[in-house]
Amino acid sequence: MNVKHAPLAPVRWPDGRPTGPPTTTLRFAAAARSLGRAARLRGLEVPTFRSPPGLVDVQRSIRRRGTTATISVVVRDRPWEAVLADMIEGVIVANRLGNCRADTIRSALWLAVADPAAAA
Repeated sequence: MNVKHAPLAPVRWPDGRPTGPPTTTLRFAAAARSLGRAARLRGLEVPTFRSPPGLVDVQRSIRRRGTTATISVVVRDRPWEAVLADMIEGVIVANRLGNCRADTIRSALWLAVADPAAAA
């Protein structure tokens, strides 16, 4: 059966104004999902992402517990590309990748957050 769906309407405030671009929190969550999917497809461990780091005066941190890692990144008042770069480097560091493999994976992860559909 072929069912056509209407395109989703933009989200609006009750007075009809558009809500604007997605919040940084939503972008962070979407980026974490895209990076996790891309990493999993390449056989990597997917770290947990959170914000902000628990340490003062750091832009990013990694916490290892057994075989899992948590990457914490400052999101507020930073360029979005810097946040993405920290998340991607977190995946590289969490998986302890060597230079050649790290370059290949880094490129794939950038592709995943630039165009999630193309990364699969």
